Amino acid sequence: MRRLKQFTQWMKGQLHLYIIGMLLLFFLQYFRTLTPLFVQHIVDTVFANKPSALPAFIANLLIADTVQRQLLLVAVFSVAFALFRLTFVFVQRVIFAVFTERTAYNMRNTLYDRLQNLSFTYHSQADTGDLIQRTTTDVDTYRRFIGEQLVDVLRLLFLMVFAVYQMMLMNPRMTAISLAMSPIILVSALVYFAYVKKIFRRVEEAEGEMTTAVQENVTGNRVVKAFANERFEMEKFDKTSTKFREESMRLTKLMAFFWGGTDLLIFAQYALTASFGIYFAVMGTLDTGQFIAFLSLLGLIVWPLRQLGRIVGDFGKTTVALDRIDEIMAQESEHENDTTNTPDIQGHIRFENVTFQFVDDTKPLLKNVSFEVHPGETLAVIGKTGSGKSTLMNLMVRLLDNQEGRILFDGCDIKSINKKHLRKNVGIVLQEPFLYSKSVYENIGIIKRDVPKERIVDVANIARVHDDIEDFEAGYDTLVGERGVTLSGGQKQRLAIARMLLDTKPVLIFDDSLSAVDTETDIQIRRALYKHWQNTTVFIITHRITTAMEADKIIVLDQGEIIAQGTHETLLAEGGLYAELYHQQTKIAQEFEAHKGGDEDATI
Repeated sequence: MRRLKQFTQWMKGQLHLYIIGMLLLFFLQYFRTLTPLFVQHIVDTVFANKPSALPAFIANLLIADTVQRQLLLVAVFSVAFALFRLTFVFVQRVIFAVFTERTAYNMRNTLYDRLQNLSFTYHSQADTGDLIQRTTTDVDTYRRFIGEQLVDVLRLLFLMVFAVYQMMLMNPRMTAISLAMSPIILVSALVYFAYVKKIFRRVEEAEGEMTTAVQENVTGNRVVKAFANERFEMEKFDKTSTKFREESMRLTKLMAFFWGGTDLLIFAQYALTASFGIYFAVMGTLDTGQFIAFLSLLGLIVWPLRQLGRIVGDFGKTTVALDRIDEIMAQESEHENDTTNTPDIQGHIRFENVTFQFVDDTKPLLKNVSFEVHPGETLAVIGKTGSGKSTLMNLMVRLLDNQEGRILFDGCDIKSINKKHLRKNVGIVLQEPFLYSKSVYENIGIIKRDVPKERIVDVANIARVHDDIEDFEAGYDTLVGERGVTLSGGQKQRLAIARMLLDTKPVLIFDDSLSAVDTETDIQIRRALYKHWQNTTVFIITHRITTAMEADKIIVLDQGEIIAQGTHETLLAEGGLYAELYHQQTKIAQEFEAHKGGDEDATI
């Protein structure tokens, strides 16, 4: 019952098409078993004047006063009957094709929708290549099964039932002999299915690992080439490819053994049926036409039984694919129990003793973090790598949820605010922004497609990227390579800033997103922001003191705790980590300028 529910849950809304197609299939297989009976009618009824095995309503239509006319009637009726069957086949296949494609379409969209709504934590732990395979290869495996193999199962079952029925009407004893090997073939198919299912899962997993290796290599191609690491990547891919090959070969050997063994059983069944058929015909207990019909009907039973093994194997592969898809569907959407509360957000944000710890960690990453930011203020977050700066920002948009304490937006706990509403009011620019393989214009306007070009140019100017775009050969129509590989790091960051600024939001977060921009451009961008977004609350995560020093308030994180907060001047006067970082960066800058000046003097 669980498997039945698993297979039919994706068919909802399309089952009426499947039922119609199945009814047509039912009648088609009955008509197919009548074809050998026309031969029996000719041999036994037309030439030997014995009873016909055809249904009475058909046999009566073939009665004539001469043998020639009877043969002519059989020929004409056979052709008409064949055309009738072909029409049914065409209609039945069209119905099943429509059913299959609609089901696969709904399945892909449902699965993709679920992936879109899974948590940040899930996506950070999942393999991209494996998810791609589940949403493409596994869905296609199910589509092929319900559109081809499952139809074949029903076709073969109907065909075998009707074939046995026609044989029983002619000679029950001969029927029993003709089916002697069938139980052995059927049991072999079931044993084969039980074993092959495990191998199919290993093949799927090996293919997923191989797909992940390819995806990672293609995505990080620039890094691979920059470090001349092609040989290592080829060896890594070879390992996954070898594993996939070995699992596939194990499956192929098992299939070859099954096909060879069942072929032997089928030929033995034919030999047994032919031997007894000839003996009964000589003894006069079986008519010649019936013997010929029996051999034809036997083919409609044993060969489908053999095919059943292949279909059973495909069923095993499909159950594995569905199990992998169900693993995604079983994951709870991050919006499953989300609230419908959508308060007006002005940008007054307060952290009250916030503590956060990852599930797989042994100690909290953030501990008792408390601070407050008023609308229109700019807060800079400074700290060493791994101090929890980015995690702090992820908590603000509920990509992660704190275990202790509260985060308040305008006095409202964010856990009581609808997640989508919260994220629509908070703009984030990441250190490594994602750009689509589209034009520069489309990348900026992707979150608000109906804005005029003047608005696109305006935000590009604020982000100090307009002049760079104008220098491109095609300007705003310049195509950006996949993930923005054709742009510099600073250009990508500034494009991402322009994109985010296109939609006015009460809260903006820059997660080290000015790191690839020179200091002067950094200052120009921030001053332009202050001018155009005076009432916006701005968070700036940075390692650069010159970026943080103009903020209204600065907090210093160290090992997940706020060790200092205040303005640039007060923190500098207090000493501590902030002052240490300031003096280090100032010293490095001074040494660089001195060294640069010395090189210029030497050149002169």
